[in-house]
Amino acid sequence: MKSQPSHITKPHLNNGFYPKVSIITVVYNGVDVLERTIESIVAMDYSNLEYIIVDGGSSDGTIEIIRKYESMISLWLSEPDEGLYDAMNKGMSLASGDYFWFINAGDEVSDPMILSQIFKNFPQADIYYGETMIVDYSGQEIGLRRLRPKKRLKYRDFLNGMLVSHQSVIVSRNTASKYSLMYRLSSDYDWVVSAFKSAATTVNTGMVLSRFLEGGLTRQNIFPGLKERFIIMTHYFGFLPALLHHIPIALRFIYYFVKHKRF
Repeated sequence: MKSQPSHITKPHLNNGFYPKVSIITVVYNGVDVLERTIESIVAMDYSNLEYIIVDGGSSDGTIEIIRKYESMISLWLSEPDEGLYDAMNKGMSLASGDYFWFINAGDEVSDPMILSQIFKNFPQADIYYGETMIVDYSGQEIGLRRLRPKKRLKYRDFLNGMLVSHQSVIVSRNTASKYSLMYRLSSDYDWVVSAFKSAATTVNTGMVLSRFLEGGLTRQNIFPGLKERFIIMTHYFGFLPALLHHIPIALRFIYYFVKHKRF
């Protein structure tokens, strides 16, 4: 584990609300995609920022990339874990911020000024959320995510699926729970639903918050992921509402994926 002073860049005013944000990146053998993620985060102008990287014991050169930037990383850890969501729990346990924001290897923040804009223009809230731009491996924009967040997104809206990308949700420490290790593919859906259920106040920023690298763990396991989401829906909303909503969601998802070759 390597600890460094928190990343400090340009000061600015935020109307008196200036929370500490912990951005957490989880990576395992991500030598080809990690650097773009790190560069997008260390370029941010928001000074009350903590940046944490949790590596699962990579053997492909990922550690060398982390060390290249370690003077701009608040904390990093490399050790074996029990999978993606265990690593994300480790990141939260290491974090000291008022808010958690997960930008995992390959993904990027949308703009260096995005946090400054959020906390300058919006009131204090338990959750801030927004849009997600899908990008390809070369960084070219493919388009906005298929599912778009509602203007006023509420807990029960998640019966209609994952309406906001996990990478475009910033959650307060008091609202966030641990990721369930019951699920191998869709614990992020469970985590976001739980957060919206617990949140007293949420803000739709109306802005693109993240750039999501096309692909990911769930795309490689579409049908097991849909099964897990049905189990999660049943837990929160009951069997019959989950069944009535999940069947058309699954059909639309499969149709869109076959037609567009992306989420």
